[in-house]
Amino acid sequence: MNRDELLNAAKEHLSPVLARSTQIIMEKGAGPYIYTSDGERYLDYCSGIAVNNLGHCHPRLVAAAKKQIDNLIHGSFSLGYYPGAIKLAMKLSEISPGDLSMVFFSNSGAEAVEGALKAARWKTQRPGIIAFRGAFHGRTMGALSVTSSRAGFRENYAPFLPSVFHAPYPYCFRCPYEKSEDNCSLQCLAEIERLFETIIPPGDIASIIFEPVQGEGGYIVPPVKYVQSLRELAGRHKIPLIFDEIQTGFGRTGKMFAAEHFNVTPDIMCLGKAMAGGFPLSAVIGTRDIMGDWTPGAHGTTFGANPVSCAVALSALEVMEEDNVLDNCRKMGSYFKSELMALKKEFPVIGDVRGLGLMLAVELVDDKGKPDKSATEKITGYCLEQKLLFFNCGVYKNCIRFITPLNIDSSVIDEGLKIFRDALKNVT
Repeated sequence: MNRDELLNAAKEHLSPVLARSTQIIMEKGAGPYIYTSDGERYLDYCSGIAVNNLGHCHPRLVAAAKKQIDNLIHGSFSLGYYPGAIKLAMKLSEISPGDLSMVFFSNSGAEAVEGALKAARWKTQRPGIIAFRGAFHGRTMGALSVTSSRAGFRENYAPFLPSVFHAPYPYCFRCPYEKSEDNCSLQCLAEIERLFETIIPPGDIASIIFEPVQGEGGYIVPPVKYVQSLRELAGRHKIPLIFDEIQTGFGRTGKMFAAEHFNVTPDIMCLGKAMAGGFPLSAVIGTRDIMGDWTPGAHGTTFGANPVSCAVALSALEVMEEDNVLDNCRKMGSYFKSELMALKKEFPVIGDVRGLGLMLAVELVDDKGKPDKSATEKITGYCLEQKLLFFNCGVYKNCIRFITPLNIDSSVIDEGLKIFRDALKNVT
């Protein structure tokens, strides 16, 4: 079938509910590039939405998958054990911060969030959940209940989980209290204490779920003092603190997990996306006190801990260590961010540059500093025509995020930035 026939068949047989940013048909990937069915090559600054941290089809990950497929594809982890899953659980315990040491495997980020919320409720026997404005945790009903990055994600799906309360995320570029980091008194954190005083007592809260860098909400990096104060607050009230590290995990921010930037350890982490290099795999990892109390049968999965996914995940971690990928991410992230800062000085439409490692974004604004969704659409369209792919993000859809593989060199950054700069010059 040619491209037009495939697109016609897609419109006929695929539900339109999954929004797509392009109409390209992807047939092949290699490193930072996607190749389409009609032979076009695109520079991919999406990386499968932060999944392909080692680029497309890394040879060692491909080899690990092929080797495992020859032995066992699926047997159901509820029937017995897989060697690879046990080894991966041990490895995750080794590399995770603090005393996070017990794992439940599932398939997607949303499943990991569901599992974390359930584990916290099971342990505490409490109903309440505190989430944050601008958060994205997934599209299943529990995950959607704690999601608030765009009202459209929630439209027509109410009622959601009861006793979910959304606090303001520390979005310093658009601080609702008109403070700067220099004179910040953490009024946004005080809103949680106000919830405890007026709406729900802390003894009724099962968990606080937090993105250590907000993803879909705009790649927002919170102040260190906020995250440390949130950890203290949760500990003081004996509330399990969940970090959603689905997009930030496995090196995206230049550390294995974003929690390390803040010198904070949550009680539970949600992991996914880059975990298995493109194969479906996610996990809930938590303290033995929480995860060890989860009664057999209280949660479950059919495909979780899939042997092929676990084999690729182990291979990916080996590559990251042996190739010093974290060092490269920090180095290339610093270079990329400095180049974006230079563009900010040249083009007023860039209101903010932010991010950690190679989790970077620009926020586009009009001449009054208001979110400029139109400029975002024009720039995205121009770059698509020039064979550069990226996603927008942010509550107002006015942020452009750059999600390159972590093992790139500066030439890949320069290639994309040239196109991006031309877009800024020609369409804004």
